[in-house]
Amino acid sequence: QVRLVESGGGLVQAGGSLRLSCTPSGLTSRWNAMAWFRQAPGNDREFVARINWSGSSTGYADSVKGRFIISRDNAKNTLYLQMNSLKPEDTGVYYCAAGSNYLGPYDYWGQGTQVTVSS
Repeated sequence: QVRLVESGGGLVQAGGSLRLSCTPSGLTSRWNAMAWFRQAPGNDREFVARINWSGSSTGYADSVKGRFIISRDNAKNTLYLQMNSLKPEDTGVYYCAAGSNYLGPYDYWGQGTQVTVSS
């Protein structure tokens, strides 16, 4: 059974930083792509960042480019999202996702972790 567990969310002031983590279990090596999505209240879930198995390819939404960094440590079996210069509009539930294709679709999702950025 595949399970993705996110952690690291919380409340932070605008301009601050947070690092999210995602630990998958039950994945085989064919699930070579992982990603972060987020959903603000009343909005659809939106793409934030993606990374391939080796970490050699990454992609970002324009809204986070230059502020967020996605990375993975396969030895520790952990996906990260370093979020810097946070803005109130970054507030939402952040979800970790995994799939076999770098560009998606993603087959497995975590339960999410809340990020709240105060102004």
